[in-house]
Amino acid sequence: MTLTRKLWTGIGAFIILSPLGLILPDHFKAGSAWGEWGVEEIQKMTGYVPQGLQRLSERWKAPLPDYTFQGWEGQDLLHLSFAYIISAVAGIAIIAGIALFIGKVLAKEHE
Repeated sequence: MTLTRKLWTGIGAFIILSPLGLILPDHFKAGSAWGEWGVEEIQKMTGYVPQGLQRLSERWKAPLPDYTFQGWEGQDLLHLSFAYIISAVAGIAIIAGIALFIGKVLAKEHE
């Protein structure tokens, strides 16, 4: 098995396991995943929101907020797990595309 195939097999495994970030906190009644808090959650936990975070949160709107599709917020765990997997595939495809593009540009510079 080539190194590239091993890499994509590992990435595929992580994609399939990505709903664990949704399932485990729900199972253990842990609330949100650590570090994935929104401005409202930070306000509730600490009593304030840092000014820079507040400013940046108003500028950036995620393409798939909460790793789900618009209107799917109240869906069951199976649907939300599917949305997590789609979100992972989309994110990896975007990053891989950008990396390939940069690699091709840099390779042409060294020809």
